[in-house]
Amino acid sequence: MRLPGWLGLSEALHAEWTKTRTIASTGWLLLAAIALTVAVGAAAAAATGCPSGAVCQVDPAKVSLTGIDLGQAVVAIVAVLAISNEYSTGMIRITLSAMPRRTVVLAAKAAILTGLALAAGTAAVLASVLAGRLILSGHGFTAAHGYELLSLGHGDVLRAAAGSVLYLALIALLSLGVATAVRDSAVAIGIVLGLLYLFPIVANVVGDAQWQRHLEQIGPMTAGLAIQATTGLSSLPIGPWAGLGVLAAWSAAALLAGGLVLGLRDA
Repeated sequence: MRLPGWLGLSEALHAEWTKTRTIASTGWLLLAAIALTVAVGAAAAAATGCPSGAVCQVDPAKVSLTGIDLGQAVVAIVAVLAISNEYSTGMIRITLSAMPRRTVVLAAKAAILTGLALAAGTAAVLASVLAGRLILSGHGFTAAHGYELLSLGHGDVLRAAAGSVLYLALIALLSLGVATAVRDSAVAIGIVLGLLYLFPIVANVVGDAQWQRHLEQIGPMTAGLAIQATTGLSSLPIGPWAGLGVLAAWSAAALLAGGLVLGLRDA
């Protein structure tokens, strides 16, 4: 009894993959996300030093992965354009005529975007960790200062790296959900970037420490990026995996809203 549903999903996946790989901008934007992430991370590592004789309170893994803060914006744009472009060109009507089950269409888009985000994120994170390892070791982050070489062989670093890849995939899903709900590229990008970057700005402006902590706990970016921390975990507003769970909840809510709008409104 499940066979038609699975065939529908398979066809939708094939159709979405065909559309994605024939749009040149998708590949270029993902390459830009990788390059921006690595470049910013390398620049942050180059600007961070631990002078001889000093006690440095720096998280090398988090410094190396700083580029995620900006690279996520490009990933968000890719995800928004994955569906908003279809609305702007009217192609969404053809898509929904060929595949009337709208939840299947959205699920296929989510699956393709997740795969792309995971692939680009893996490349960006691995290159960032390698750059951080090479640069930070020459800036005083050595065994003499109590720092081991940055390596994925260390459990906390591996968690920070893998979590950063998952973070980018969740950002893609959040952006897809928002874009499906609002349908307009500019508005969707504005909403997503606002959700990501306004929470830390407001948290820094708020004078009350308790409110600041609460904002950091519920913000999709501030909570999600807790996964990158490898030192001072007890002082974090939220634990690494719990923070990623907050972002996952934001993404699920956005996809649910997008799915409801897609099902209830005309194309």
